[in-house]
Amino acid sequence: MTDLLLPVLHAAAEVILSRPGMAGRGHDAERFTADNRQVIVDALVRVPALRARLREDLAADHGQPEAKAVVTLLLSPDDDVVRAGLRLAERLNRESATRRTLRKRHQEKTDDLRSRLATAKGRHEHSDRAFQSARGALADAEKRAEELDTQVAALQRRLHDPRVLASNLLAILQRAPDADDEGPEARDPRNLRTGQGQGSELPLILAAQAAGIAPEVLATAFQAIAAPPQPVPAPHRVTVTGERHLRVHPIGAAEEIGGSSVLVEAGGTRLLVDAGLRPGDPALPPRDIDQALTGPIHAVVVTHAHTDHCGYVPALVERLPDLRILATPETTVLMPRMWADSAKLMSDRERLYRQWGAGGEVLYSRRAVEAAVQRCEEIPFGAVRRIGDLSVELFPAGHILGAAGVVVRAGDQRVVVTGDISGFRQETVDGYSLPDSAREADLLVMESTCCTEDHSARETRVTDLVRAVEEVYTAGGRVLIPAFALGRAQEIAMIMRRHLPHVPVLLDGMAADVTSSFERITADRPAPLRILGNGVSRARRPDDLNLFASGVVITTSGMLTGGPAVQWAARILPEPRSALFLSGYQDEESSGARLLRLVEEQAPHLSINDHGVQKEVPLRARVEMMRLSAHADRRGLIDIADEVGAREVMLVHGLRHRQRDFAKVLQVRGHTPATTARWGSD
Repeated sequence: MTDLLLPVLHAAAEVILSRPGMAGRGHDAERFTADNRQVIVDALVRVPALRARLREDLAADHGQPEAKAVVTLLLSPDDDVVRAGLRLAERLNRESATRRTLRKRHQEKTDDLRSRLATAKGRHEHSDRAFQSARGALADAEKRAEELDTQVAALQRRLHDPRVLASNLLAILQRAPDADDEGPEARDPRNLRTGQGQGSELPLILAAQAAGIAPEVLATAFQAIAAPPQPVPAPHRVTVTGERHLRVHPIGAAEEIGGSSVLVEAGGTRLLVDAGLRPGDPALPPRDIDQALTGPIHAVVVTHAHTDHCGYVPALVERLPDLRILATPETTVLMPRMWADSAKLMSDRERLYRQWGAGGEVLYSRRAVEAAVQRCEEIPFGAVRRIGDLSVELFPAGHILGAAGVVVRAGDQRVVVTGDISGFRQETVDGYSLPDSAREADLLVMESTCCTEDHSARETRVTDLVRAVEEVYTAGGRVLIPAFALGRAQEIAMIMRRHLPHVPVLLDGMAADVTSSFERITADRPAPLRILGNGVSRARRPDDLNLFASGVVITTSGMLTGGPAVQWAARILPEPRSALFLSGYQDEESSGARLLRLVEEQAPHLSINDHGVQKEVPLRARVEMMRLSAHADRRGLIDIADEVGAREVMLVHGLRHRQRDFAKVLQVRGHTPATTARWGSD
């Protein structure tokens, strides 16, 4: 509230200054009022004529009731009334000053409390972020500890299993010494298969020389321990020669992608090449696995550690406790991590179903993973293992670290199973390398994932990805690249590190864990894989979800079906300057495929499930498919078929209509396509 006397005092000052005696002195009414307040008050009390003059000048409404009352009293003809008006104005002014002081103090206290509240809120948010980060780190640590416990328990069991020990010791002795030269060529599996040209000999030869026996004898001894000869059957039960012919039956991923498994038989021996999971929620076993299990299964040979090729193996071990698991050394290291993750997802899903009163199928538990790890036997490229009436040899298949094709032999017959295969050099692995034993085989069982696609040169695809990332980063945006945890994530991280070293890169979730495994597996090689460091680091959630303002995030799942990629997508998709680049195959029912369709339709939102909460996420970011396939395309598959030169070619791990079209191409080139079904003598 303002000083109630001021309007009257200011008007009185103007009247006084207008008198002839004050003219020409240059007085300012406002300043005069401030300097002569008491003189003007005295004049009001003593000079009725001044009050009369002011009553005419101040006839206008002064707004506030208090101000109107004070003006009326001060301009009264009665001197006593004027004095009473002065006392009233002074009292009201004191009360107004008191109220102003109280309001000021109240405002100061309010501001102080708001500041304290903001500080407390900031501390709480910081503590909450720290708690969430610590909880995430604890969950990761618990997961890693559980995986280590699983591997330690399995290793302890393996130490007491002479068959597994003998097989793995033989693998070490048959492994070629590492090349001395640095560079990408030193990573090429073709340079690791033999000691030729390296001035060194296989450890097996050196061990045999030290023992004073032939290398073949030493290898046979270890083979006998790893696979003891079976008792000779009674004469009337001797199998006829015809029963030792190879028989092949694709029981998974015959005319679909995922759930790979091929049954190979000869005589009384039956083995599986791969036993993968079919994608879905929940994941499912190979489509016809129960048919294969109507008889004994003596071994499963795993081509590589992707779950669509190895994910069902622990379930097999639960059903077949003596099952042998054979794979490359790299794959035997990577598989337990994939199995443990699958077991955890199954357990979490079962727990969720129980909460809703429903039943959920769990294909296997952590105990099954431990048992499967115990049964793993390493086979280096080029080494031969005997399994009953069959022998197997692995060769480099490209695709991902440790991936192998398989040559299965029974007598004079041979079948080659490619697994997932590629012929081009990648950042983490080189292309396939066929051994002589694969050439002119009786049957080539070949993957056909990309059998009707003609991919552009890999260098072109890498250049396109690098250019797109640079554009988004320069504009100040973030790039999310959902990627498969095993192989694709490491490949993209190394591309970023090589071509865009100035762009920060985060690896999140399982992609970061598998990257550490890649580095450990190759640490002792002449050209180890160095991925983390120099701008590539692990993500720290939840902090980095908002604090990582510009750069690249590589995380799982590759099809946006779950994992950290969903949390990142919920934040990045609404940002107009940011981008989401899908990098691999998208199942038709996956969130990634749905996102691509919505972008093509110019839909405004994507519905995603973030930790059980359905969210409508605005689609403002740039969304594109940046294919960096690790599968051979049509031209690459033709080259493989030509190089193997098998009598017949069976297509698996692909879509039926594409296989039909590609089979016609093979036929035109002089190959004989076999029906994707049972093959061989019965």
